Amino acid sequence: MTTAVTPARPDARPSTTLAFLPRSLHGDRRRWHDGPTPVSLADLTTITRQVAAEVAAGMHEVRVDHTHRWSRRLHADPHLDVWLISWATEQAAELHDHGGSIGALTVVRGELTEWRWTSGHPGDHEVTAEELASSGPGLRRHVLGASAGVAFPLGHVHDVSNRRAEPAVSVHAYSPPLSTMSYYDVERGTLTRTRSELVEPGASPEGGQVRP
Repeated sequence: MTTAVTPARPDARPSTTLAFLPRSLHGDRRRWHDGPTPVSLADLTTITRQVAAEVAAGMHEVRVDHTHRWSRRLHADPHLDVWLISWATEQAAELHDHGGSIGALTVVRGELTEWRWTSGHPGDHEVTAEELASSGPGLRRHVLGASAGVAFPLGHVHDVSNRRAEPAVSVHAYSPPLSTMSYYDVERGTLTRTRSELVEPGASPEGGQVRP
């Protein structure tokens, strides 16, 4: 069952969110330290926040499919994919990484729960002081409300789910566009890869279904 949540406003202006991207392809070598792409984690965070504001303003239609997670690709080029995703109650992405891509997400509305794998080592830049206090490797829980987000450096392993009664909506960006993803289990405090899969060009991230 698919239901419309927010139709795009008929007077919505065309998106200009991604107009700044060409500047990231010139001159600033520091951008490459995040991974094999000239688009940085900071760029991706900015993009997802800007597109999330567009969605909140009614510039993009959002639907919720209670059978399969709904998604729509809003932008694609050789360096970047941007996706709009909705999450009905209890819809979730399996524990996974993003292969050779970095990324970011911003929640538009509702609430998403991220379980993120951490090594528990002081050198792990994803580990906060509070997490270090719990010591050891494992999954750490992060609740992301409206306007909150997270960036995905190389090696970021997480799952994402909607644990609330109301649907959630989020914007995701990946650079370069996803081409492979690996999936994991955690047993006795050890992260184990169970399989890796190719992501076809234009296929929905996080295992969702693309809808028109």
